[in-house]
Order: sequence, then structure tokens, then C-alpha cells
Amino acid sequence: MKVGIDMGQVSSAPGGGSALLDLEELLATRLLVQGNSGSGKSHLLRRLLEQSASLVQQAIIDPEGDFVTLADKFGHVVVDASRSEGDIQRIAARVRQHRVSVVLSLEGLDAEAQMRCAAAFLGGLFDADRDYWYPMLVVVDEAQLFAPAAAGDVSDEARKVSLGAMTNLMCRGRKRGLAGIIATQRLAKLAKNVAAEASNFLMGRTFLDIDMARAADLLGMERRQAEMFRDLERGHFVALGPALSRRPVPIRIGTVETSARSGSFKLVPLPEQPKEEARDLIFKPGEDEPVRPVMPRRAPPPPPAPSTNDLLAQLARTRPAAAPEPEAEATEESKAERDATLDAILREILDDPEAAFRTVAVLYQDFLVRCRIRRVAGEPLSLPAFRRRLAVARAGVDTATAEGTEWDRAVAFAADLAEDIQGVFLLLARAAMEGSACPPDGEIARACGSRSPGRARRLIAYMESRGIVVTRNDPRGLRIIALPDLGWETGPGDPNAFEEPVGSSDNRDLFAVG
Repeated sequence: MKVGIDMGQVSSAPGGGSALLDLEELLATRLLVQGNSGSGKSHLLRRLLEQSASLVQQAIIDPEGDFVTLADKFGHVVVDASRSEGDIQRIAARVRQHRVSVVLSLEGLDAEAQMRCAAAFLGGLFDADRDYWYPMLVVVDEAQLFAPAAAGDVSDEARKVSLGAMTNLMCRGRKRGLAGIIATQRLAKLAKNVAAEASNFLMGRTFLDIDMARAADLLGMERRQAEMFRDLERGHFVALGPALSRRPVPIRIGTVETSARSGSFKLVPLPEQPKEEARDLIFKPGEDEPVRPVMPRRAPPPPPAPSTNDLLAQLARTRPAAAPEPEAEATEESKAERDATLDAILREILDDPEAAFRTVAVLYQDFLVRCRIRRVAGEPLSLPAFRRRLAVARAGVDTATAEGTEWDRAVAFAADLAEDIQGVFLLLARAAMEGSACPPDGEIARACGSRSPGRARRLIAYMESRGIVVTRNDPRGLRIIALPDLGWETGPGDPNAFEEPVGSSDNRDLFAVG
């Protein structure tokens, strides 16, 4: 049975048709809401919760205490987070057992305490007995606080615990009946492995280029259409997903029955009073105000005496430094051996199917660690030098080809290109030089660190607009790419023939646009 939740009206439909959200599909595919502060995210979540309150159990992780007003109208139980983590986890287990809708209010806690309490609560929901795996909507407002993309001011332990709980909710929660609904102000601040598990999207107003571009990618839109997110009004969102619409549609969120405790601040006239009275109000204590005694300032304590270790270290610093041992002069043979070792390390890293989708910074750290383990002599590669070697390695060039003068021409030409297209150019150059088939879109996408065939097509189009490559189709519709500056041309190839390597992750990249 299909159960539709009325979220409002479709803005593009004549007369404004109803925007229905399929609740059963939502339970299986999860939802991501994004929008800047003031775009109407909380209003959207409140509309969703109110419309489905009588249909499914709900749990809201509320960092600001905005959703506690649902208790008066819809019977949600407010859980105060000023408890131990063990108590929070046991309460979560009983929530699943008795199917009670709750609001976990984290108001008043600092960021690290909020992360720990949210992790304990999600852990309790996730670890419930199989007999209590009933359907439940788990709404996490301000999800970037609990699944940050980068380390912040909190401890690494708190971040790992919170990020692990959010990842479990979005990746493995479906089998336990938990449907994650996460809302964030900025996609760039939200961990990608958490955002990537959502199949439904509601994108609201946003202004930063990086957030607009990522929102457009998630919705399968062209980059030039990303500017529309700046023009969205409050309460207007673009919807996409199996529970919403198979194509991006603009919707306007309907009204709600409850309101947040904070609400929107309105301008209030300042009180009119003489200047002297205003001075008395702030400098003189009121009648009911307790007077606190002024504590005398204590003199700062004298500096502690240096410890024995500090004295020994100071004496050691006064000794003349030992002369450095002369380094052995690098020969041509040792340089060749070092280059072979570096190439072997790069191949080991790229043998991992997921290496193609890790950032260059992560791969560079892994490379340096492996170099130290192998005790590679000489100065470590700089990051720019590593980028160049990585681009060559991703192109799949064998040793015999790399040593030829023809390949040196391709590498020299690629050195003048932007870093994000160097790997793609070298991949095409290798295919053209060997006379092999034109690489498919999926293989080109891996060369630039993505699973998105759409990203590969956009890069090829960009390179063609710059005169770097020329594409054409043969009579069978197969693609041929020519490199005019090198005078090379690939063989015909099917752009859709790519198959995911064996052992790669089953998680689909939601940035793909087909």
C-alpha cells in the first residue's frame, strides 16, 4: 500500500499540484535536506514530521531544542540529554521496544557532549533486539555537527564515535527499520560517506559555489543550472528521488501546526528613557539582584624551578652539534632503483579499487608512509611531483612505453595542463599512442577520482572547448578522440562499456548523472 505524505505544492505544476512523498519508499531510501540558515529546513522537517506522526514512529535528534514543541500536539516524549551515555543508550533501546516517538533535546550541551550523546542514542536504536526492528524515521537536524567532513575543535575520539554512529544509521540502518533523514546547512561540511547513502534530496537556497555545484551534481543537473539555488525563496526546495520524483521538481513546503520555540526574530522598538536612568539601570544593582563579594586578586605564583630533565636538556643544547654524516653520492643505478621502488609503491596503492576515489592528499600520506616502511633513500617526493607521478600511474602506462620518447612528448604537454585534467589527458594519450580503443566514461571518471560518468563527459567537453582534444563518432556510433597537438588518435570505443573492477565497493556514487 502506497502512503503519500503531503509536503506542499509543486511550483512548476499548473495550478500547483500536491507534492507527495512516498513514506514506504522513504523508509527504504533515506532523505538528505540541504539549505543555508533561513532557507526553511526546520520548517520542512516539521512539516514531514507532523504529516507522518500518526503513521510511523519518529525519533528526532535536536541540537537546538526546536522540535520539543511536537510533544504538546503529537505526543512525542522529550528526552533531556543531561544524562549519562549509558542511560541514553538504554532509553533508546526502550524507545524501540515500546514504539514511542521521542525528541532527543541536546540544547545546552557543548559540541563534544552533543556528539557523544547523539552517538549513544543512535547506538541504542541500532543495537536493539531483532524483535523490535519496527519502521522508524530518525531525523538528525544540523547533521554536519555529528558527521563532520573534517576534524574540528572536538576530540578525535568523539568525532569517530559520532561519525561511526551516523554512518551506521545511513548505511546499515535500513535493514533494522531505521530510515535516516539528515538536514545540513552545507554539503561541503558533511561527511561524503554519510551524504552518499541518501537516495532522496530536497535542496534549498544556498550561496557558496562549492555547495551549489555539489547540490547540482546530486540532482543530476548541469553546472550552469547551479545558479538557481541562489534564487530560491524561503520554504522552496528542489526535490529528487524515488520517494519524491524521478526528475528534479521545485516544490513549496506547506504550512505547519506547531512552531519552534526560537521562531524568527522581529524588530522591536527600543524603550524610551532618559540617559541618566539608563546609566542607573546598568550600573546599580536591582533590589532582587544578589550582590556578589569582590574577590581580591591573588598575586601570580612564582615560576616553578626547572626540573632535572630541563637542566639536562639545556646542557645538551650547549654542546656542539655532531657533524652530519656525508651522504653517499647518488649514482645513475641508485636513481633508477629508487624510481623503480617509487613506481612499485604507487602500483600497490592503486591496486586498491577504492584508491581511485580517495583524495590526492590521502594518497600522498599513504605514499609517504609506505616509503618510510621501504626505507626509500633520498628526499621524499613533494606533493606536486607526486601528483605528476600519480597521473602517469593512473594512465596505466607500462615501463617500456614510459621510457620512449613519444611518451615524453605526452608528459611534457600534460605538464602545462590543469591538474584536474592531467590524468585524463594521459589516459587518452596512452590509448591513442597504443592505437587501442577509446576509454569508456567510467574509466575516464576513475582517472580523475570519481565514479560519475557525467563528470567524465563534462571534462571531455571542457577539453574539447579548449582545443586539447577533438571527439567524433564512427558509423557504428563508437567514440574516437584525437589529440591534435600530438598527432595521435584513439581507436573506436563504446563510452558506456566500462565495468566496475572486481572487489570495488558496492556503494553507488550518487554524484553520477547517467
